[in-house]
Amino acid sequence: MNVVIMGCGRVGAQLAGLLDAEGHSVSVLDNNADSFRRLPANFGGTALIGNGLDQEALKRAGIEKADAFVAVTQGDNRNVMAAQIAKHIFNVPKVTCRIYDPLRRDLYQILGLEAISPTTVFAQMLKEKLES
Repeated sequence: MNVVIMGCGRVGAQLAGLLDAEGHSVSVLDNNADSFRRLPANFGGTALIGNGLDQEALKRAGIEKADAFVAVTQGDNRNVMAAQIAKHIFNVPKVTCRIYDPLRRDLYQILGLEAISPTTVFAQMLKEKLES
């Protein structure tokens, strides 16, 4: 599977490492070159400096041949915009983005954008721990 990840923070770097270790082709795109230090030492994918809202940067990352795109920057708006570009302009089959705000996540889900809210996921996990 060819995967493009926008954002090389803790989550993006961890995901890139996991997918790379499973043999997937992974490209990571981030505005800050220092972010790539989070990638595992044995990371065999591609790390590119660039803005995931820029179609040329996405093309350099391999978006045109991507099977999946994940947007996990710190900005909800950037993640949503990049996910829409991947889905509607480049027709990437599997597109997911992180949205911190649970209310906005619900709205984007209604509009057909697959979004995950770590706020909601973590709150649910804590609730389950409290009930066990």
